[in-house]
Order: sequence, then structure tokens, then C-alpha cells
Amino acid sequence: MRSEAQTAALGGGATWRTIMLVVMGLLGAAVLVAMIVTLGSANRQRDQALDLQAHSYDVMILARTLSGTIARSEASLGRYVISGDKQLGQLYFDEWVLAGSQIDRLDRITGDNPEQQKRIDRLRAAYDARGRELSLTALNTSYGKNGQALARYYQARKAPTLIEINATLDTLIARERALLDERTASALGSVDRSSRVARVLAVFGVLLVLGAILLGWFTIRAVGERATALADAELERERAAELTAAVAAATAELRAQEAKLRQIQKMEAVGQLTGGIAHDFNNMLAVVLGGLELARRSIGADQADARRHIDNATEGANRAAALTRRLLAFSREDSLKPESIDAAALVAGMSDLLDRTLGDAITLIARSETGGGSVRADRVQLENAVLNLAVNARDAMNGRGTLTIATGSATLAAGQVGQCAAGAYVTISVVDDGCGMTPDIAERVFEPFFTTKDVGKGTGLGLSQIFALVQQLEGEVTIASAPGEGTAVTLYLPRTADAVAVALPASVLPVSTNVAPVVPAAAMLDILVVEDDPRVLTATIGALEEIGHRAIACDDPLAAPALLAANPSIGLIISDVLMPRQTGPEMIAALSPLYPHIAVLFVTGFAGEVNVAQFGGHDVLRKPFTLNGLERAVFAALAAERAPSPAPRERIAAE
Repeated sequence: MRSEAQTAALGGGATWRTIMLVVMGLLGAAVLVAMIVTLGSANRQRDQALDLQAHSYDVMILARTLSGTIARSEASLGRYVISGDKQLGQLYFDEWVLAGSQIDRLDRITGDNPEQQKRIDRLRAAYDARGRELSLTALNTSYGKNGQALARYYQARKAPTLIEINATLDTLIARERALLDERTASALGSVDRSSRVARVLAVFGVLLVLGAILLGWFTIRAVGERATALADAELERERAAELTAAVAAATAELRAQEAKLRQIQKMEAVGQLTGGIAHDFNNMLAVVLGGLELARRSIGADQADARRHIDNATEGANRAAALTRRLLAFSREDSLKPESIDAAALVAGMSDLLDRTLGDAITLIARSETGGGSVRADRVQLENAVLNLAVNARDAMNGRGTLTIATGSATLAAGQVGQCAAGAYVTISVVDDGCGMTPDIAERVFEPFFTTKDVGKGTGLGLSQIFALVQQLEGEVTIASAPGEGTAVTLYLPRTADAVAVALPASVLPVSTNVAPVVPAAAMLDILVVEDDPRVLTATIGALEEIGHRAIACDDPLAAPALLAANPSIGLIISDVLMPRQTGPEMIAALSPLYPHIAVLFVTGFAGEVNVAQFGGHDVLRKPFTLNGLERAVFAALAAERAPSPAPRERIAAE
């Protein structure tokens, strides 16, 4: 039997064990509670840090998106200014409105940050100011003032508002990035502190099996959560890297657009220079041709050598005049002269030109299919469109192959081909057997400046100009191509019922004609000649006197009202178009209400930015002109409908 001492000892041991168990249980419970509290706090801090990080990423992403939206809007405006396509104008407007909604959202999500709110206010003010600047550019384009719109667009590219927007966005993103770094550091610090507490509790858990097991489980869980947090952070870093790459790509695209705009500026400068030179050259040719024709009329029939020399000089001057017309067509300052054109006859008439241009290695087949017809277009532009398509086809065939140009007709339903309205159309198809194109390239060939040719071998403007011409004529252009199977480009142009003109009006008579026009003899007129160039003024007066009229010189359009008041017998005004102080159409617009009975004839070699509609339906005679052309133009101007004279005018007898 156990002694009382042993029993007491066992009892004391049991009591001790019980106490130890209680203590261990209490310690285990304390460790467990401490673990739960510590991990709960760590989870809350981590979730808060992740929420703050997500908020910063949202702000940064929205700011980058806003920058991209503004860039796309301005790029769409630039393409709208270039092409005049109203869909691009609508795209610019939609993108700009979207940018405004993004600013509103940015304002909402940064409402808890007064510092960022100040930047948002500056950004909104710069956005509103920028919108007003760009709206002027869009408005100019809508009214057809593309030159002024393009100038405004270039000025807007350097405007302080754009700099303010970019600087504010950069500052806003930089501040959010700094906040992100601070919040990330805070989250990592919280995780680190939680880990230290867990290690301390793990030491106590070594004394307690249950506590160790629980501590181990919580530790594994904490480590797993930490790994998850690190993985999330890695994903966010990758996302930030993708955003950086997207910003870099957008920046590269903007630089490419800037390069294209510089190319447009260069082309515009070349066109303006060409037009200015052609204008001065036309004035000189007008003097030369007028003097030569007056000299031809003044020499006797027995002076064959002198007449031959004059004829040779006239032929050279006529060739120079044809060259200036080509220069004006290149500079796009020669106003359009729409006429009814037989498409098949136009292609047939270009055969020699195409043969010389394409070379002997290209087999040219021109055919007219059944049911062709005529279209109403500018002959020079339509010929250039066909020539551009043929040259592109030659390049696609590497200078050797078969090129087919076919004209025909088609009756289309509404929307059957592009945006064509229902009706009859004339088709012009240019088909080659060259290398062909992939679908992604075929979709972009009509974009301005897009070209598949090597650097320096193409501007990328040919097909875009063809597209603009077809759109202007309310037609459509399609392209069918596949790699290795060649390319077929088809123009759909509205068919017109007008008869094809066989005679040119007086305003567009060839300057080289020497055949006297058959016009009724007109009585001598008093004609007011308004011309700022003294040499052209003298030559025009001499030409009018030669054909039997009395000319009154006026070298300043602002002096015309006084001369008309002093000479009530004036029956015709011959006016230049572009003059320093006032244009011819502006002068006539002011004089017409006062003198509606006086006929008007415009004379010009360079229309500049004057719209054809501003001529008010009056005839236009191109410089340089012959005496025959001048006489026909005078007769045509007098034959035009106008108000009757208020009182019979006395005719001055010919001297």
C-alpha cells in the first residue's frame, strides 16, 4: 500500500499536472487568441493595403486611358482636316466627349485626395480650353477651309493647353505612383510585423503540442497568404509594365502622326510655291501671247519670215501655258471643271499615254463592256485617277505583266456596294496579275500616307486621293486582291444622262487655238478692265482695242465704283480674280446690286482659295488667252442673262 506521503506526493503530482495542464491550456488558449488577433489584424491591414493599391492602379490606368483618348481624338481631327471625311470628324467628337466623361470619373475616384483634386481641376480647365481650340479647327474644316484648319491644327499642337494637359496627367500619375509605393511599403511592413509576432508565438507553441500544431497551421496559412500577396504584387507589376508598353506605343504612334503632318505641311508648301510661280508665269504669258497676236495682226502678208517666227514663239508660249495648267493642277489651285465624260472614250484616249508610262514590258488591254455610259466629273482628275491606278498596278507586277482596264455599267441597290445609293453607275476596273495583297493590307490601302513601297518610292497619297475623288462624286471604290492572284480595283461612278459635250465653252478654250471663232459681230463697247498687274492691264487693253472696243483701265478694285459712276456707258466689267486689296468676286458682289445690268467676265490664271461658287455664275477666262478666246468670252458674257439697262446707253463710234 502506498504511504500517505506517497499518496500526498501523487496527489501533489496530479495537482501539479492538473495545474500544468491548466496552465498549458491557458497558455495554449492565449497563444491561440494571440495568433487569431495577430493574423486578423494582418489580414485587415493587407486587405486595406490591397484596396489602396487597387485604387492607385485605377487612377493611373484611367489617367493613361484619358491621355490615349485625347491623343486618338486629336489624331482623328488631324485625319478629318486632311480628308474632310465627316465620319472622322464625328469620331473626333465622340472621343473628345469620352475624354470628358473620363475626367469626371477621375474626379470621382480621387475625391478623397484634396491634393489630386486640385490637379483634376487644372486638368478640367485645360481640357475645356483645348476643346475650344480644337472646335475652331473642326469648324473650319466643316466649312471647307482646310488650309486654315490645317494651320490651326499645327498651332494647336504647340498650344499651352496641350502642354498643361500632358503635364497635369504626368504629375497626377507620378503622385499616384508615389502613393502606391508608400502603400506597398506599408503593406510589406505590416506583413513583416505579423511574421515576427508569429515567430514569437511559435516559441511558446513548442512547449504546447496543441499550440504548436495550431501555430504551425496558422503559420502555414500566413505563409500561403503572403505568397498569394507576393503573386498578386507580381501580377500588378506585370500589369504596370504592360501599361508602360502601351504608353510607349501610343507615344510612338503620336510621333508617327507628327511625321505625317510634317509631310503634309511640306506638300502644302510645295503646292503653294508651285501655284504662286504658275500665277506669275500666267501673267507673263498673257502679256507675251497678247503681244504676239497683236504683232501677227499688224504685219503684212508678205512678211512670211516674221510671221513664221511669231508662230514659233506663240507655240512655245502655248506649251508654257499648258505646263502652268499642270502645275496648278498639282498644287490643287486649279478650280474643278466638271463635264460629262464618256468613260470608255476617256480610257481609249489615254492609251498612248499609258503605253509610254507603263513601258513595253506591260501588256495593256483596254476594253469597253456592254452598257457603258458617261459620268460628270473633272476630266483631269479622272485621268489622273486612272493613271495612278495603272502605275500602282505596274509596280505590283514589278514592271512586267498584263494590265486590263475595263469600262462598263452596273445597276446597284441601296448599300449594295459601300454607301452607294440605288441607281445606275459607270464602272472603271483596273486589273493586274501582280503579287496581290493580304486582307489586312487591302483594308488600309486607301488610308493617307499608307504605302507598301520602299522608303522614298511612294508618298501613300495616290490611292487616298482617288478615294477622295470618288467620295466627292458620290460613288464608291472597291478592291479585290489575294496574295499571288493579282488585284482588281473598281470605281463606281454615278451615271449621268447628260450628253457628252463636243465643244468647250469660251472660258476653257485651249490657248493654242488660232481659228477665229464664229460669233456675231458686236458693237463697240465701253469695257472697264480691273487688273493690278500693269503689264497684263496694258496687254488686255490693247487686245480689247484690237477687237474693236473701248477699254477703261482700273488698277485698283476699290477705284472701280468711282469709274463706273463717271462712265455710265460701261457695259462690261473684265476683272482679275486675285488682287491685293480686294478680290474680283468681292468687288463684283459689292457692285452687282448697284449695276445689275452690267455684264461681268472674270480673267484669272490662279483661283487660289476663291470658291468656284463665288463667281456667281459669271464666265471665267483663263490666262493666258488669245484674241479669239477673248472675243468669244466677251460675247458669251454679254449673252448671259442679267437685268435690263436702266436707260439706253450711247455707243461711242469706233475711231
